[in-house]
Amino acid sequence: MEHVLIKTQQLTKRYGPVSVVKGLNLEVKSGEIFGFLGPNGAGKTTTIKMLTGLLDPSEGEAFICGYDISKQPTQAKALMAYVPDQPKLYGKLSAREFLHLVAALYRVPKDIIAERTEQLLGMFELGDRVDELLESYSHGMRQKVVLAAALIHQPKVILLDEPTVGLDPASARLLKDVLQEMARQGAAIFVSTHILEIAERMCHRVGILKDGLLIAQGSPEELRQKVGHSGESLEDIFLELTGGHENAELIHSLEEG
Repeated sequence: MEHVLIKTQQLTKRYGPVSVVKGLNLEVKSGEIFGFLGPNGAGKTTTIKMLTGLLDPSEGEAFICGYDISKQPTQAKALMAYVPDQPKLYGKLSAREFLHLVAALYRVPKDIIAERTEQLLGMFELGDRVDELLESYSHGMRQKVVLAAALIHQPKVILLDEPTVGLDPASARLLKDVLQEMARQGAAIFVSTHILEIAERMCHRVGILKDGLLIAQGSPEELRQKVGHSGESLEDIFLELTGGHENAELIHSLEEG
């Protein structure tokens, strides 16, 4: 049976007179990968930070596995993982030490920390460099370590903000495979991305945010029906719904001129 693991009700964030997120209502169920799309400045990162409890909403509520993130943060955060767009690591730790630290913070039983650490580092193809300091890692390698750390406590909800930034194509494909496997095991995946091709191949449903408003949500096929063009790619749908087609046509006309 599917359960709603991520839910928002009229979630709103204002900075002074400016509303960055406006009355957001959405649900993500267990086993589902939900893509959160929108132009720069649409409010995607602000939404994710409210879902994680890093920002307090101005109005409305956000729930993780039924727990109100504002009123029951300890219970909610124990069941989630968050991968920011610019992850920060302790450069003087090795990958192994970092994962052990994160596992301890999440109170993973000591007798399984080592086994799970080796499994995750192997899965992300970091096995031969597990004892090198993180400060020597490339951006892509650091991103892999952060992803491995996010999974160490087997979260029910995974929130990712632009997770493919800095990843090579093989690593991006690996990430997709890992997230799909987590979804098959019953997790709810909420991923913000600018790469619409990845969203189309990976996500069961997507939501499109524009100026803080959720203007459309559904499967790619449902969105095609919404715009009335059955053969269009998700990129075409996105541009049509957000007004990007006009900009693309303007650029094309300038190039021709």
